[in-house]
Amino acid sequence: MIAAWGAAAAVLASLLLGALGLAVGSFLNVVIHRVPAGRSVVRPSSSCPVCGTVITARDNIPVVSWLLLRGRCRQCGTSISARYPLIEAATGLLWVLLGWWAVGTDHVWLLPWLLVLASAGIALTAIDLEYHRLPNAIVYPLYPLLLAGLALAAVGETSVPWLDALIGAAVWLVVIGGIWLISGGRGMGFGDVKLAPILGATLGWLSIGTSVVGLLVAFLAGAVVGIILMLQGRAGRRTALPFGPFLFVGVLVALVIGTRLSDLYLGLALGAG
Repeated sequence: MIAAWGAAAAVLASLLLGALGLAVGSFLNVVIHRVPAGRSVVRPSSSCPVCGTVITARDNIPVVSWLLLRGRCRQCGTSISARYPLIEAATGLLWVLLGWWAVGTDHVWLLPWLLVLASAGIALTAIDLEYHRLPNAIVYPLYPLLLAGLALAAVGETSVPWLDALIGAAVWLVVIGGIWLISGGRGMGFGDVKLAPILGATLGWLSIGTSVVGLLVAFLAGAVVGIILMLQGRAGRRTALPFGPFLFVGVLVALVIGTRLSDLYLGLALGAG
């Protein structure tokens, strides 16, 4: 009976996280569309960019409305990009997966901050891919939210890893900031530099090794994608690729296997020594 209740609670929690994630994803679509243009994300209400018709509540249900309308405006029939339901679905799925990760790794108190960071990461990734920039309007508010999120996470820690988080932030800042400085901004954007301490501190909270793994994965992912694009003739050696998405890939991979990889490396290093 206890196991059944536990399973039911897990399903309900997953459904709740998924539904909230879908709703947040719908808001992220507004953020992605308006923030690069310097527009308010609150007013005016969302409307069709062609006919100007305000989108009603029934046509603004995440994913479902797009499917029911077959990807077109109800009034003028203008095609609506598939990016909108994809952002919504990706956010909902990521919220559920992070919930499972937090419970499975006993980091439930860190979950609120991870949900905020993941949501911002989706918006920043989409904007960076399209505009090659990481807007300050999204990055700067993450600093106080990081402090609040880690302060909440400290509730569930017997030994609060503030120092590890600080070292993780410093490692990411020194590496990414160093590349930006040495290359004169050609090898790395300043937006990546401003984002780096936030990501490094988040992974450093888990362990310094996890933070290092995340950084390495980000560069490895960027290198692999760059090589593939060059082989396809879609990029050259001097083509600037948006690096923000790779930073978030590094964070996600490190969350899943970063601690195990760093522990494995230290074990092998100590064994060899």
